[in-house]
Amino acid sequence: MLTTANFMTAAKWAGMITVASALIAVLGFILQWGIRFRLVGITGFMAVLTGGLFALGLVPFTRTVIPGAVRYTTVYDTGSTQAVIAVAPTITETELEATLRQAASNLFSLGRLGRRDDKLTIRARTIIHPQPGVSKLLYLGQVQRSLRKRQDEQMVIEIFPEQLAQLPKPSA
Repeated sequence: MLTTANFMTAAKWAGMITVASALIAVLGFILQWGIRFRLVGITGFMAVLTGGLFALGLVPFTRTVIPGAVRYTTVYDTGSTQAVIAVAPTITETELEATLRQAASNLFSLGRLGRRDDKLTIRARTIIHPQPGVSKLLYLGQVQRSLRKRQDEQMVIEIFPEQLAQLPKPSA
């Protein structure tokens, strides 16, 4: 996984290439080369690329690893106060709680738009097939956390036991 240090290194190299292409563009104007305007375009593109790599080097890429959490997929995210994750139908209650904690940490962003309640609600769902050709959507639990604080001690995790009871039992 790329880290902020990797992006800063790439930004440094891109910056050097930008300076070199700028010098070549200036040389192209002095010597009246036919490609001098293309060199200006290349220099401008390199400047934008360098700026982007530098910005990515400033933003920390952190993913929290919660022991016991299982893999999930974000299937719906409003960018504000609601998100839905999909989990496997073989999940247990302890795995679900750990996965909700991990999703709450990974989906936190200060850029989310808050409304009157300023809470991010993440719901966990799965799909089961009670009979051939029939699919049933089950919401297994949810977590509510603050939109303002990264370390939210008042996070509320709610598990729906009646929905978990409908999951297929693992064969022994």
